[in-house]
Amino acid sequence: MSNHKITAQGAGVRTEVSAGRHTFVIDEHANMGGQDAGPSPLDYLLGSLAGCEEVIAQLVAREMEFKLNGIQFDVQGTLDTKGLMGDPNVKPYFQKVRIRATVDTPEEESRVKQLQEAVDRRCPVFTLIKAAGVELDAEWTKA
Repeated sequence: MSNHKITAQGAGVRTEVSAGRHTFVIDEHANMGGQDAGPSPLDYLLGSLAGCEEVIAQLVAREMEFKLNGIQFDVQGTLDTKGLMGDPNVKPYFQKVRIRATVDTPEEESRVKQLQEAVDRRCPVFTLIKAAGVELDAEWTKA
């Protein structure tokens, strides 16, 4: 069992977060009333997805004896803001998340696909987004 805990202090739409020895700022863009002092909550979610997939990929690669030098992620989320503005007919979270991953490896493309499938099954952030019913469009290719 692994426990994770943060503390946070908010003022306006800016939040300062402490996670163990680390601190970070979450803020909204100016058009959402923020000062753009840090990534937005949704930016952090997409970053968490990429970071989690990298961590799980490294773990799975060791298990598969897969030579993995690293992965370059391009992650985009599509959101209909009517949901977060209160429209009950629109989900207030991403409707679609697109992941393009370029894998730095000497392995064959078929092994890259096996790695992706295992990572997508085991990554807590990916599976959480999937469980929310968000459309996921994930494509991993060899560099």
